[in-house]
Amino acid sequence: MEQTNNTYHIPVLKDDCLVGLDINPDGVYVDVTFGGGGHSKAIFEKLSEKGVLYALDQDEDAKANVWNAPNFNFIQSNFKFLSNQLKARGVNSVDGILADLGVSSHQFDVEERGFSTRGDAALDMRMNKVGSITAAEILNNYEEEELVGIFRKYGEIKNARKLASEIIQKRVGSQITTTHEFVELLSKMAPKFKEHRYYAQVFQALRIEVNKELEVLEYFLLQASELLNPGGRLVVLSYHSLEDRIVKNFMKKGNFEGVMEKDFYGNPIKPLTEINRKPIIPEEYEMSQNSRSRSAKLRIAEKNG
Repeated sequence: MEQTNNTYHIPVLKDDCLVGLDINPDGVYVDVTFGGGGHSKAIFEKLSEKGVLYALDQDEDAKANVWNAPNFNFIQSNFKFLSNQLKARGVNSVDGILADLGVSSHQFDVEERGFSTRGDAALDMRMNKVGSITAAEILNNYEEEELVGIFRKYGEIKNARKLASEIIQKRVGSQITTTHEFVELLSKMAPKFKEHRYYAQVFQALRIEVNKELEVLEYFLLQASELLNPGGRLVVLSYHSLEDRIVKNFMKKGNFEGVMEKDFYGNPIKPLTEINRKPIIPEEYEMSQNSRSRSAKLRIAEKNG
């Protein structure tokens, strides 16, 4: 097996993810966010020849990191299609599923993808480069109220209405097409001494809307809970509070509203039981080695029998 590409993406909390999966060497496992292959390689090394690993990634660039093995299968797909992709390959249940949410280091580092405020590139932000809508199209075509909603909900931007109004005024004269143009506009809106955090929040909001990340996450979690065998593990790494809240509510309560439902006898109705009641976070050493890990939260749950 070839070495994975750590310059593409350094796997976060790798050892904790492996412990969380509680790997059966003969089992069937899925990494729905293959990226640079770091987590997948670590899982694969724990498997016997009978064990099987399926890896998904919607980004075509990730294909450069795959390796050849009879019990390794790469599927180029968004993980919202997880169930269909597995069933098309004759797989109806699995023993463990790993999801490392958010944007890979590679996607941030390749300027032309438009995820980063650094440099000057087209405002794209699509994780799947053949996706239907770009960040530029949102900025130049959405109504003011739609923009306000995105910035408030996905970026928790306090001056969302003022920002949306500024975008509307700007695009009357000329369309906003590059990261540099947009950051220039944002610089007038950003709180003093908190400019970079503000830029990050706004870019996050746009990226979430472009890729429909929270909707996809909810759809994935519902599928994952159905696919897991009793005792199977779901391991999820999230990087901001919006993602983490969805994962926490689903693992704790069995739904996305965070309200426990019970049956006639008062028993909780939920498919999973948490393994760690509080999220696992990286040690200082890992955070110093990999800045992306600083905001990571790892949650683990087991499928109820």
